Amino acid sequence: MMMTIIALTLLTLKEPYILRDPDNFTPANHLVTPVQIQPGWYFLIAYAILRSIPNKLGGIIALAIPVEILFIIPTNKSKFRGTQFYPINKAIFWTIIRDDAVGIEPDTATKLITIKTKYYS
Repeated sequence: MMMTIIALTLLTLKEPYILRDPDNFTPANHLVTPVQIQPGWYFLIAYAILRSIPNKLGGIIALAIPVEILFIIPTNKSKFRGTQFYPINKAIFWTIIRDDAVGIEPDTATKLITIKTKYYS
């Protein structure tokens, strides 16, 4: 019993950090969230919104807006009928998707998508 106490005392006095968790000694990085406190996959959207807005009140408002939109959309009485009634817009949409899938050169794709998006809107 006495030898155990002496051994633990010597260990504590000579190497005080040898039995500690090594994660406590990594330098802090303020841009990366530690793995042990990252939220579950279902909170990632809210977590990204809160991280992107430095103001607490702004973050709460930004979290409330999508929920409010879900309640407002069903009451919208817009005259827009959907893309099935607008064949030109439908064709433009699918050409944008096709061009993205084919993988045109970045400069050409950027110009084409800018032109097509302006016409589509």
